[in-house]
Amino acid sequence: KAVVSTQSTGHHKLFQTFALHLKTMRAVVYIFCFVASSLARLNPAYADRQPNIIYILSDDLGHSDLGFTDGHVQTPNLNKLAREGVLLTQSYVQQVCSPTRGALMTGRYPIHTGLQHDVIYPGEPWGLPLDEIIIPQVLKEYNYSTHAVGKWHLGMHKWAYTPLHRGFDDFFGYYLGGQNYNSHKNRNGLDLRSDYFDKDGKFVDELRWDLDGRYSAELYSERVVELLNGLKSQEKPFFIYLAYQSVHAPHMVPKRYIDQYTSHIRNEKEKVFAGMVSAMDEGIGNITQVLETTGLAENTVIVFSSDNGGNVNCVHEVTSSNYPYRGGKRALYEGGVRTPSFVWAPTRLPPSKNNAMIHVTDWLPTFRSMASLQGRLQPNHPIKTKPLDGVDQWLAISENLPSNRTEFVINIDPKPVQCGHRVPHAGIRWREWKLILGAGGPPNGWYPAPALGDTAACGAHPDSYIELYNIELDPSETRNLTLEYPDIVKHLTEKIREYNATAVPLGNKPHDPASNPANFNHTWMPWQDMQGSQTPLGNHAEESVTKETISQDTENISKEIWLAGNQLTEKDVAGEEACFDIDQHINLVEF
Repeated sequence: KAVVSTQSTGHHKLFQTFALHLKTMRAVVYIFCFVASSLARLNPAYADRQPNIIYILSDDLGHSDLGFTDGHVQTPNLNKLAREGVLLTQSYVQQVCSPTRGALMTGRYPIHTGLQHDVIYPGEPWGLPLDEIIIPQVLKEYNYSTHAVGKWHLGMHKWAYTPLHRGFDDFFGYYLGGQNYNSHKNRNGLDLRSDYFDKDGKFVDELRWDLDGRYSAELYSERVVELLNGLKSQEKPFFIYLAYQSVHAPHMVPKRYIDQYTSHIRNEKEKVFAGMVSAMDEGIGNITQVLETTGLAENTVIVFSSDNGGNVNCVHEVTSSNYPYRGGKRALYEGGVRTPSFVWAPTRLPPSKNNAMIHVTDWLPTFRSMASLQGRLQPNHPIKTKPLDGVDQWLAISENLPSNRTEFVINIDPKPVQCGHRVPHAGIRWREWKLILGAGGPPNGWYPAPALGDTAACGAHPDSYIELYNIELDPSETRNLTLEYPDIVKHLTEKIREYNATAVPLGNKPHDPASNPANFNHTWMPWQDMQGSQTPLGNHAEESVTKETISQDTENISKEIWLAGNQLTEKDVAGEEACFDIDQHINLVEF
């Protein structure tokens, strides 16, 4: 028996050794195959070629407003791109429009550009500072042609703040933050233009009165199709920034898009909203079809994102959904800053789901890395950006590696905003943790897709004004862990203090009556550069925030201007009974 036992043990050990070697060999073969397939994807014809880049930015799109995020809206074209690309499950932006666009273009947090408070409203004489270097300027140093389509919203009181004076070769769209989708007017002024340089190099700003009645999503998609057909024979690479107006208020869309939803959506406003998403999706489908037919698809990278969460606040009827995330536009909760996003690059990226933490500031350094072929190409005339807050995420995306960042500032805003936080607030994400000081909203609740028949759940306002969440375990932010982890709260509060010490003054300036479109043939123009403008530049100094200045601050922007800036009417705005309304007891927080 002893001999048999010894032999059995020996055979067993031999088998274990063989199995271990076999497992190792399999792992080596797997790694080899993975590398080989990666090299195969990186088609030798394209591996050493600078990719064309198309960045598509939707406006006010909620997490659950798309088919590929299990939403109720039909988005077959976006679904296909997301399915064929890399789905970014932790893609973050700012909580509202201008700050996101500024962070995207500069690779810098809004606290470092003066865009940390609210947005640029019509007639306000300020914008993204002119000493900031932005994406098109960087890519031009690598021989890219640069084209902007759609919404700008980074300043227009002087020509120097508009797209062609900041590195773009041409622009078709609007300077302000919102307008009518068909008339292309904000209040009483037209703001739709084709900007370009003529054959003599002279700047031309062509106001497009001829496009009255044409739906903006269709116009912007058609413009990109036109660009692609013109760029297909161009040897140098291109960058297209496509910033759709969709699905920002006012909610309006041609009837043929609404008719798609007669069967499973009953509410008329919800049908309109769904139709707006579908109109954008159809346009993106037309764009990708042209990429395929022209052969440009094989060397093109598409990035899709929204500028912030869906707007579920200050509206009578919620038509957007950020579920299962909490809050929405203007909130520091996940529903306000965590956006549906993907990267599509058929010859460079296999289909996958990527959980790397990626922030909107990361795209400038990532695009620069792509344009330089990961540093193998040198810029023509090196330009130095200010210190970047973003990091290069191309390897994290292309090889599914861990993110190159472990933290980011959500925002630090010392002043209240209309339909948003009524106390100073700040937020930071660090590893799995998220700390909010002040107020995360409103909106504070959870808003499932209306068509699913669910009821919006309103979140109670925290008594402590301090909220700590473990985002990996609780992405819906349902359990405040402040009392359980005081050391984490202390550590992250100190981080917020350190970031706050680097913040620049707010760039906001009050409305200038000289901007009135009636002064310029009912068009929105850079009024400070127009003849006869006597508007002083000045500096809108920061004010300390107290209970008294909170009410004064909300009066700085008149209700008329606020409604116009958000393209809302009196009947659109919810009353005080709305569940997302915050209580009036304000306890100020220092940070």
